Amino acid sequence: MAAQSAHDRELPRVAVIGAGPSGITAAKRLAEYGIPFDCYEASDEVGGNWYYKNPNGMSACYQSLHIDTSKFRLQFEDFPAPEEWPDFPHHSQLHQYFKDYVDHFDLRDRIIFGNKVISAERAADGLWTVATDRGRVETYDALIVANGHHWDPRIPDYPGEFDGTLMHSHAYNDPFDPLDMRGKRVVVVGMGNSGLDIATELSQKFIASKLWVSARRGVWVLPKYVNGKVGDTRVVPSWMPQKVALKLKQRFVVKNRGRMEDYGLPKPDHLPFEAHPSASEEFLHRVGCGDIDFKPAITKLDGTTVHFADGSSEEVDVVVCATGYHISFPFFTDPALRPDENNRLPLYRQMVKPEIDNLFYLGLAQPMPTLVNFAEQQSKLVAAYLSGNYRFPSQADMAAAVAKAEAERAARYYNSPRHTIQIDFDIYVRELKKELVEGARRADAAGNALPVRSRALVRA
Repeated sequence: MAAQSAHDRELPRVAVIGAGPSGITAAKRLAEYGIPFDCYEASDEVGGNWYYKNPNGMSACYQSLHIDTSKFRLQFEDFPAPEEWPDFPHHSQLHQYFKDYVDHFDLRDRIIFGNKVISAERAADGLWTVATDRGRVETYDALIVANGHHWDPRIPDYPGEFDGTLMHSHAYNDPFDPLDMRGKRVVVVGMGNSGLDIATELSQKFIASKLWVSARRGVWVLPKYVNGKVGDTRVVPSWMPQKVALKLKQRFVVKNRGRMEDYGLPKPDHLPFEAHPSASEEFLHRVGCGDIDFKPAITKLDGTTVHFADGSSEEVDVVVCATGYHISFPFFTDPALRPDENNRLPLYRQMVKPEIDNLFYLGLAQPMPTLVNFAEQQSKLVAAYLSGNYRFPSQADMAAAVAKAEAERAARYYNSPRHTIQIDFDIYVRELKKELVEGARRADAAGNALPVRSRALVRA
C-alpha cells in the first residue's frame, strides 16, 4: 500500500514508548510515511529484551540464550538477517541486528535515549501528554505502546517460608550469576522455553547436584528441526481450512515426536499447538540421561523442604521460577488501558481498543512462530491509518471481531495468563492483509481524511 502524499496536510504527531524490536520497526514505518514522532527509550541503546544485562533492568536474556525462532522467520521484511548467521542466532547477534537496523534506516537520532516514560495520560480532548523521568513533558496526537511484555516477573505466591533462594528466571544470567549453582539442589518451575533452557543448562552434572522440573501439567516439547530442516519454515498451505491444518500438525507431532510419557515426562492434558509451544533439542536428551526429574506443582515451602502436589517432598537449595510475566503498562493510570489480573486486555487486531482512535499496542502477542517482526506487520496498519490511507470498521464491528477472536482463542488454548495474547502469526498476517485492503476502501470512500488530526503542536 503506497503512502499518500503528506505535503498538503499536517500529519498527527506520535509518541512511541520503547525502542525494542517493536518500537524500532514502528519508528521506521512512521518515518517512511513522513509522520512526525518521538520514540522514548529508558535505556542507552535499542534492543529491549535482547539487550543482555540491559541497564534499564527489563531484559530477560541469559548468557546462553539462543532465540527459538529461526533466522528465516524472525528477520524484518526489508532488512535480511546476515547469511552467516546460524539457524538459531545467539542473543548477541540479534541485538546487533537491531542496532544495525536502526542505523541502516537512520532512526537513531529519532530515539530519545535515557528517558523512561513514567506517565501517559489521555485528556478529554483526546490528546496525549507524555512525561519522562528526566522531566520531559510533551503532547501528542497519538500514542504507540511498545514497551514489551517480558520484563515484569510473575512469581508464584507459595504458602510457607523458604530458607533457600527463590528467584525468577528474569534474574538468571548464567550458572554462576547471580548465584553459584554448583553443587546445589535446584527446582526449575515451569516448562516454557526459558524453563527448558535453564533446566537443561543447570542439570549438567558438574553444575547442579540434583535438578527437578516442576509444573502443573505436562507439555509437548517440540523439535527445532524436522528431517534435517528448520521446523518453523514448514508452513501449512493458506488454502487449507484452519481446523484441518491444526489437526494435521497435531498428528504429525504426535507421530514423529512420540509420547511425552515415554521420555519420563507427564502426559500433557492437551494436544500440540493447544498451548504456546516449548521447543528444545536438548531437554528430552537430558531427561533421558537421568539428569532431570519431574515433579508436579509446588504446594508448600517449609525451610529447605519443598512439598509437591503428589505428596512428595525434597530438600532444595534453589527454586528458579520460569513462570512468565505480567503484562504491565505502569505509565497508565486509567485501568481501562491496562490488563486485568489474568493478563486479559481484549484488542482489535491485537492492537486497538475500539473506543479509542489514537492508541496502539504493538508487539503485544505470543505469536507462533515469531514475535520479532510481529509489530512490523502491525505497523503497516498504524501508519496507513494515521496518514489517511486506512480506516477502521465501525466500533460495533470492531467489538464483534474482538469477541470472536477471544472466543476462538479460549476454544483452542487451555486457560492460562500466557494464552491471553496467543496468536498464530501466519493466520494473523493473512487476515491483516485482507483487512488493510478493506480499510483502504473505507478510507477512499471517506476521501482519505485524516482520522486523527494534527493538534498537538498547537497546544504543546
